[in-house]
Amino acid sequence: MKRRDTLKTLSLASFGLAVGPVEAAVPAPGVKIPGGRLKHEAERDAKLMAEKFFTPQELKTVTLLCDIIIPADKKSGSASQAGVPAFIEFMMKDQPNNQTPMRGGLNWLDNQCRKRYSKPFAECTRDQQIEMVDMIAYPKLVKPEMSQGASFFTMMRNYTATGFYTSKMGIADIDYKGNVPNQWEGVPEPVLKQYNVSYDEPKVESKR
Repeated sequence: MKRRDTLKTLSLASFGLAVGPVEAAVPAPGVKIPGGRLKHEAERDAKLMAEKFFTPQELKTVTLLCDIIIPADKKSGSASQAGVPAFIEFMMKDQPNNQTPMRGGLNWLDNQCRKRYSKPFAECTRDQQIEMVDMIAYPKLVKPEMSQGASFFTMMRNYTATGFYTSKMGIADIDYKGNVPNQWEGVPEPVLKQYNVSYDEPKVESKR
C-alpha cells in the first residue's frame, strides 16, 4: 500500500461537521445565506471565518502535514490544493475544545525537531520531515515516548481526511456520484461468466 493510502486510512475517525451551539451575535448585515442554512448559522460561520486561530508558522506546518498525509497523485491534487488547511482552521474555531491538543501537538512536533535537527518542523528538509512523521504515524509501532506525538498526528490525519473527502476534489477522487439516476443494464458480463449463467439460457420446463 502506498504512503498516501496508508497515512490517510490509519485510525481514520469521523469528525462531526455539525455547527455547535449558537452564540449570541450581532446580526451581520449583508451576510450571504447559502441554500440550506439558517440566518443565524450563516452569521456564525461568517464570524468564525473572520477570526484567526493558527499563526503563520503553525499554518505552514499544518499545510506541510496535510500534504504528507494526502499528497497529489495522478488522480487528484494534494490536501492543501483541496483547501484542507482552511478547513482545519475553521474547525479549530468551530470545535474550540480541540484547540489545545492541536496547538500543543504542533509545539511538541517543533520541539522534537529542534532536538533532532536543530530547527522546527517547517524548516526541516523533506527527508527529515518524513522521518519525523514516520515515528508518530503508525500507532502500533510508536514508542512510548512518542505517544503524545502519535495522538496529535492521529487528530491531524482525521481532520485532513475529513476535509479532503468532503471537498469537491475529494468527492471526485472517490468518484462519488450521489443521488443521480442511472440505467440498470443487468449483471455485469464477468459476473455472469463467473457463475456460468447467462440471460438467454433456455428455460427448462418441469415434467409431470
